[in-house]
Amino acid sequence: MKQQKHKRRESFSLLLVSNTGKDTRQFFLSLKMMRLIIVLMLLICITLVWNIYRSRTHYKSESELRQKLTLSEQQVKQLESERETLNAQNAALTEENELYRQAEIVKAEMSEMMGTEESTADEAQQTDTSVPSQYPCTAGGLLKESYSEDHPYISISAQQEDRITVAGDGTVASVGADDTYPIVIEVDHGNGYRSRYMCRQEADVQVEMGQQVQSRDTLMVINGNETQFDYQVIYNEQVIDPLLVLEAKG
Repeated sequence: MKQQKHKRRESFSLLLVSNTGKDTRQFFLSLKMMRLIIVLMLLICITLVWNIYRSRTHYKSESELRQKLTLSEQQVKQLESERETLNAQNAALTEENELYRQAEIVKAEMSEMMGTEESTADEAQQTDTSVPSQYPCTAGGLLKESYSEDHPYISISAQQEDRITVAGDGTVASVGADDTYPIVIEVDHGNGYRSRYMCRQEADVQVEMGQQVQSRDTLMVINGNETQFDYQVIYNEQVIDPLLVLEAKG
């Protein structure tokens, strides 16, 4: 008969000894069980390492998301602040535009009113023939020198047969002469205006003192060529530039 060979099963023994030496326990583990335990331990270690890695990755991602969220919140706050600033500026511009529009309306109304008043005043002044607004010489008389402080009248170069005419309705206040002018005629217009007509050469006087005259009536007729005639306007006892009255009224 053949002898049967018995296979020995490999096993491991685990001996647990107390540090006091009083208690000792021994466990026998088969090779399969030992392998299983090792595999389980490896799986546990791998799982633990994976969980740690995932936790760190998740923590890192969460930190990045929090930073992005914080940055987004800051940007939102900045945008809101800029929006409030823009709203305030828009409100200020709107108010300024409204004020400007109202000012333009008031300005236009005032301009219209002033235009109306000036037109009315001009019409009234044009109809008021007592204002010395007419040029005091016929077409032949040319302006030779303008008014100034040292020359308080205008000088006109008149030719023979030119007529010196009254500038506005009034009364002849005087007809006379002085050391400079052989003929001086003054007309009182009764509204604060007086006009004075002064001829440096002889001329034919056509009026007398106290006579009522109307605008453009002849006061004198020039006899010679290149005769200098000076014309002066007095308003409320103040000598003024006659051209101001002529420009405003004539």
